[in-house]
Amino acid sequence: MNKPVILLAIGVLLFFVSLTADAFGIGEGTAIGWKQITGFIVGLVIAAIGIVQMRKKKGLGPEA
Repeated sequence: MNKPVILLAIGVLLFFVSLTADAFGIGEGTAIGWKQITGFIVGLVIAAIGIVQMRKKKGLGPEA
């Protein structure tokens, strides 16, 4: 597995775990808290970095 795919997978996993933490009983309550929002944002950023790196590798991204 290459680095962009790993980043994408970790980001998506963090994204979904953050949003569903309450349903699995690992959240603070019934509402989305600040830790879940932080995990959601960090997950999105990591996934976006993975996507950008994948696009650059395939030559689909902006020229550097």
